[in-house]
Amino acid sequence: MGVTVYIPTPFRRATNNQDRVELAATDVSRLLDQLESSYDGLKGLMRDEGGEVHRHVNIYVNSEAIESLQGVRTPLKDGDEVAIIPALAGGRRARAIGRP
Repeated sequence: MGVTVYIPTPFRRATNNQDRVELAATDVSRLLDQLESSYDGLKGLMRDEGGEVHRHVNIYVNSEAIESLQGVRTPLKDGDEVAIIPALAGGRRARAIGRP
């Protein structure tokens, strides 16, 4: 048994369309290291070159944001579930009232 990682749809092309992968890691940082070494296409999608999680990426351990835990040093144990959620942007700009 290990840690189950939810792979978001935009990142699945890097994991051969797997929506979940299982890895063994002692903390979130090591988990991200393993993901990036196992799936080359994930490099740069979750973290910058310095190892910092991009501000548009949210990571949850057992449904709790790592920012409210110990960040990338959040410890992991067998059976934990990690979700990586990139922020979505886009949509239509609002029009000013009275303007076409």
